[in-house]
Amino acid sequence: MATQAEPLLTGPDAQAIIDPANYVDWDAMLDRFDRLRSETPVVKVVNDEVHDPFWLVTSYDDVMRVSKDNKLFLNSPRSVTFSDKNSGAFVKSITGGDPNLVRSLVALDAPTHPQYRRLTQDWFMPKNIRQMEDEISALASTTVDRLVDAGGEADFVPLVSAPYPLHVVMQILGVPEADEQRMLFLTQQMFGGQDEDLNKSGMANMTPEQIMQLVVGAVADFEAYFAKLTEEKRANPTDDVASVIANAKVDGAHLSDRDMAGYYIILAAAGHDTTSASTAGAMMALARDPEQFARLKADRDLLPGIVEEAIRWTTPVQHFMRTAAEDTELGGQKIAKDDWLMISYIAANHDPAVFSDPRKFDASRSPNRHLSFGAGAHQCLGLHMARMEMKILFNELLDRIETLELAGEPVRAKSTFVGGLKTLPIRYTLSK
Repeated sequence: MATQAEPLLTGPDAQAIIDPANYVDWDAMLDRFDRLRSETPVVKVVNDEVHDPFWLVTSYDDVMRVSKDNKLFLNSPRSVTFSDKNSGAFVKSITGGDPNLVRSLVALDAPTHPQYRRLTQDWFMPKNIRQMEDEISALASTTVDRLVDAGGEADFVPLVSAPYPLHVVMQILGVPEADEQRMLFLTQQMFGGQDEDLNKSGMANMTPEQIMQLVVGAVADFEAYFAKLTEEKRANPTDDVASVIANAKVDGAHLSDRDMAGYYIILAAAGHDTTSASTAGAMMALARDPEQFARLKADRDLLPGIVEEAIRWTTPVQHFMRTAAEDTELGGQKIAKDDWLMISYIAANHDPAVFSDPRKFDASRSPNRHLSFGAGAHQCLGLHMARMEMKILFNELLDRIETLELAGEPVRAKSTFVGGLKTLPIRYTLSK
């Protein structure tokens, strides 16, 4: 234990970090993270009796270290996403003691994690996913058709950025198009539970316990759906990733129902919401900067840059939690065994020590070593797919839209975990 007083974050700052409503005011949160990073880049957050204390990690170098050191900073002893004590106890009561509701890749440690990751790793390599380029291009074209048909003014999120990556990931999983709306609904309940407009519950003032019950219900529906899909893929395997998961074996045995459901869920949900958020964020930045939009239309070599910058600038996955496996030191602070840490990707991706003028959206930013995909053994499995589908969509958008501007004020979702815009009103003219 530390021999000197630990730096504590209490009061309004502590509440702001854990309150999803505060993440709606993105600039205010960035201001807060800038101040905390400059004052105490590793600080213990102590808010109330409802939440366990945890260390908030805000500097790029410290977040990178925690992300890469998977022996010292573990995923599975405690929840990998922030939650209150009551919700945590509720999850354990229905999982038999597992702190993570979904037993997915993000919640596993070695040796199980590398065994499970290897099952689909080759499928998500660039050489393989390039075979889907024509199919994804067709989906992008159909999606932009809807924007064209809207007649020059639309909300970009429900019309384009939400459905497009959903179509892609459902195609990857072999889910019929008729079931896509169900998957969108369940995804919104899982990741939109903190926002009354996204959780589809009709409850404007949900308690944390009610939110957790909503998420539990969504997970159960996901599991039931994919259990049926597994039967189909074992009987009639195809070349989609769902068939790979359904027929995969570890140590000679198929994955358990829970592990298989966790695999499906992380691909279906994470592969949709995160790309949607990055796509909408990039569109907002371009709507605010007509000169940069014009440069991109004229020079498509900038497309990889806009994709990378969108992913950094929006930081869809805002945090993950880790648990210290033993006593250690981080950012000058003594961390005790079993301490809980929040690694803030938002703060890391806006660290001025690494990113010049980090608030600026700059498609030409180079290098751009952001941490939105994580790092090390837990780096996002679908990063090549996300980059490819965003590049394809923006190439289509730039071909067919001549001018772009905001038609109202965009609004972010209330969320501490996966965040992004829930509305983006735009006005545009079409290319001739």
